[in-house]
Amino acid sequence: MAITKEFIEDKIEVVGDYKTIQVRTATVIKEDGVELSRSFHRHALDCVNSVQDADGNWTHTDTDVSKESTEVQAIASAVWTTTVKNAKKAAAEAATI
Repeated sequence: MAITKEFIEDKIEVVGDYKTIQVRTATVIKEDGVELSRSFHRHALDCVNSVQDADGNWTHTDTDVSKESTEVQAIASAVWTTTVKNAKKAAAEAATI
């Protein structure tokens, strides 16, 4: 009797003006190759993380996707263009005015 646990990225979506990447990962538990249970976890990735300090200065940091799957990395590389990143930065700064 062998029980296994698999993690499968079963859904990757790109949504919104700033190309947020949403990743759904399924955790599949099997016994002797027969699926016993399946649960899901989601996480989202924005192209840029923007933070304003107490003096009103902004720091914009590109999101590090190096620990994501190669598929997510490829999608991020394709959709997170300089134009998209600059628009996200401008939107973050405009939202606090």
